[in-house]
Amino acid sequence: MTRLVVCSKFKRELPGLERPPFPGPKGQQLFETVSQQAWQQWQEHQTRLINEKHLVMSKADDRRYLGEQMTLFLSDADFDQAEGYVPETE
Repeated sequence: MTRLVVCSKFKRELPGLERPPFPGPKGQQLFETVSQQAWQQWQEHQTRLINEKHLVMSKADDRRYLGEQMTLFLSDADFDQAEGYVPETE
């Protein structure tokens, strides 16, 4: 049976993550409040930010920035967009 959560991004009940995305309290909090759909969208957005802003994950400032953006994105607040990104059209 699929585990449901009230998603912090979409503000409705949706299928939750299968397991915490990373260890510790933050991972547990995400597990309890983020849907699979929101996490998938975050992973796609995160990749765009890393690529377009040339973030280096070995740099503490870049990791901190990405963590801040993740919190904003998943709480449906204003978050940074990747400059020059144009969504695909069907």
